[in-house]
Order: sequence, then C-alpha cells, then structure tokens
Amino acid sequence: MKNLRGWGLVVMALLTGCGSDEEASDRLHSGEVGPRAVTQQQHRDAVTAIERVDEPLEVSFTTTAALGSDRRLRVEGESNLPDGTRIQLVVEREVSRVRWQSRTEVREGAFSAGPFGPGSGLPDGGYIIRVQLSEARTQPASVQARIGQNGENLTGALVTQSRHGLGQVAQYSRRFLIGNEPRRTLDQVEGLERPGSE
Repeated sequence: MKNLRGWGLVVMALLTGCGSDEEASDRLHSGEVGPRAVTQQQHRDAVTAIERVDEPLEVSFTTTAALGSDRRLRVEGESNLPDGTRIQLVVEREVSRVRWQSRTEVREGAFSAGPFGPGSGLPDGGYIIRVQLSEARTQPASVQARIGQNGENLTGALVTQSRHGLGQVAQYSRRFLIGNEPRRTLDQVEGLERPGSE
C-alpha cells in the first residue's frame, strides 16, 4: 500500500511537470515572451529612448606625447567625440614597423593611454602615433545616437570608409622623433627629448 502511494505521488509530480511545460509552450506560441526576450526588448527600448542627433560632426583629435623616465611613451589627447567613444591608440616605430597599441575611451573631451614601448624603453628614431575610431556598431548606444549607426554623421578630413564595409570611421596620425637623430623631412615632426638629456 505504501508503495502504491509512493508511485501515485511520482505520477502526480510528472503530470504536474508536463502541464507546466505545455503551459509554457502555449504562452510562447501565443506571443508571450520569456525573460531573455524581455531583456533584449528592454535593450531595444533603451536604445530608442536615447535622443538621436542627425547633425554632422566634424571629427577632431589632438595629441601630446611624453617620454617617461623609463623611456616609454605616454599619449594624451583631446577630441570632440561624445563621452564613451571607444578609440584605439597605436604607436609604431617607422624603421621596424613594430607596434604597441591600447584601447581607451573619450571622457569629457579627453583621452590618455600608455605606457607604450618595450620594458627596456624606446630607442631613438622616428615614430607615428595613430588614433583610430572604432566602427559605430562597436560603440555604445549613446555614441551611436550621435555619430549614426554606420558613422554617417561623421565628417571632416579624418573620416574614411571602414576597411570592413561597416560605415565611416576616423583616423588621426602624427609623426614624432625621439632623440637627436637627424631627419630629412618636409612634414612637421615633433621632437621628444630623452629624459635627463637637458
């Protein structure tokens, strides 16, 4: 008799479980959504709620570079891109094409990254600093609202088409020289003195 009651409880539990699955299935087919779908919808609503600005934005960047006592480079800069814009900074040695890179964000019109270079420090020579704006699709919703979902609001001399066909991006570059190595160039090149060389 006890065994019969035990089996009865098991059968009741199974039937109750099946009923729950059927109800969930009915809710799904009737258009009700589960927790994951609600989260995605809430995200879409949040993006829609951000006020879009469809005015052109002429992108500007400025940078300054400084060598630390460890002969590694620190880069600071300013930009008119909105807060939270994701950018990448690259420092490349001209002779060897060796690169160091770092990702950062624009905050209150400014950004910084570094130190760049090997642990032993950067040797004398010519270098290029590049600041690259990532594709709009990789940017936060608030940044997309200003620059456009494909960067279509970006304008100016720094703006180009993405190599991956994902809209417009921006890139800024600047050359500079570490040490006293003579250099023949028509470009403006900033010279950085080695720490302690005064």
